[in-house]
Amino acid sequence: MRPDIVIPVREGDRNPELRYALRAIAAHVPHRQVWIAGHIPPWVRDVGHVPNRQTATKYENSRSNWKAAVDHAEVSDDFLIFNDDFFAMRRVQRVPPMHRGLLADVERHFLRRVRAGRYLMGMRQTADLLADLGVERPLSYELHVPMLLNKARYLEVWEVANRIQYPHSRTLYGNYWKLGGTQIADPKVLTRGSGYPKGESWLSTMPETFERGQVGAYIRRTFPRPGPYETGRR
Repeated sequence: MRPDIVIPVREGDRNPELRYALRAIAAHVPHRQVWIAGHIPPWVRDVGHVPNRQTATKYENSRSNWKAAVDHAEVSDDFLIFNDDFFAMRRVQRVPPMHRGLLADVERHFLRRVRAGRYLMGMRQTADLLADLGVERPLSYELHVPMLLNKARYLEVWEVANRIQYPHSRTLYGNYWKLGGTQIADPKVLTRGSGYPKGESWLSTMPETFERGQVGAYIRRTFPRPGPYETGRR
């Protein structure tokens, strides 16, 4: 059976990235049902809704949305977790495990950019937890691409993740279940003047790079027509 797709969505009805993410899914990603966890804008149609109040921090809301999807009886046992700024640029028959390399190398990369913050703290907490679990040389799965989750497996990881304050859910899940996978560069385009990888299956954006960057213009050119998951309302 084709997996469902779950997209956690923040509060706010203006979400052009979500509109184009849905167009890309309809065009390029085989699936059974699309679900939105959290806030569903009024212009979205023909998707399932996993209600979940968005009352905490961005980080906490995201994790809560994952758990709400796992707990929802109608979401398929295996589902693809997306973000609302993931764009499938080519047809994919399946989404295999993907990682960005050794977690220790990713931490060193972030240390060159930032010395503190919740994200880096969570990375270190996650690395320490995996070490306690006996995982040697863990991989980082914190990529801006979809990940296939299994409900029962995720619930086991959820319990483990509650031992720390800021768990990196993707990295915990991938290492706990020894997913392995293919190493790729993160397809997130961070700055407006940046180019973007051409010919790749996945792209991801920031609000600035989507609305005013080269990559956003490319995505809009690729999916110019409304898809089945949107009304004409803007």
